[in-house]
Amino acid sequence: MDDVVVGPLDLAARVDEALAVQALAFGLTDDEIGVRRHIVLRHLTTPGARALGATTPEGRLAGFVYGLPNDRSHWWSSVVEPYLRSVGLDFWLDDSFVITELHVHPAYQKRGIGRALITRITDEAPYPRSILSAIDTESPARALYRSLGYQDLARRVLFPSAPAPYAVMGAPLPLAR
Repeated sequence: MDDVVVGPLDLAARVDEALAVQALAFGLTDDEIGVRRHIVLRHLTTPGARALGATTPEGRLAGFVYGLPNDRSHWWSSVVEPYLRSVGLDFWLDDSFVITELHVHPAYQKRGIGRALITRITDEAPYPRSILSAIDTESPARALYRSLGYQDLARRVLFPSAPAPYAVMGAPLPLAR
């Protein structure tokens, strides 16, 4: 972490750079990047939406996170709500801060940048809990989330057009250290 600084990010101004990081970290196609660009910009108009970046001394983006207060009328909530309701956990959709995206450039992974980004953005969120979705496979990202106190709330969640199922995870705030 000595070579990056975590701080507020004007994600709208740097959306293309952030999506380039996401594309490398997550394996996105150009078409997927185009779709996500519109989604990110729309999310940023939500009251309470916030973004943080991890920048190098040269000003390049090494990672980013953004999130927003959950709203049951949003698309993501409408997809995950039946899965959470089926296990009696749909209350997690209320009074929660959603981690919408968290990505670290592969050259900067395994340095604590993801941990710094997610803990800082949730530390500043005025909600009692945080929720997110992650591909439902064992991965470094899921291990990070578990180490911070996130637990699986629902598994095998299918998002339209997503090639793999997701897990919805939740944690009380503040996150475990």
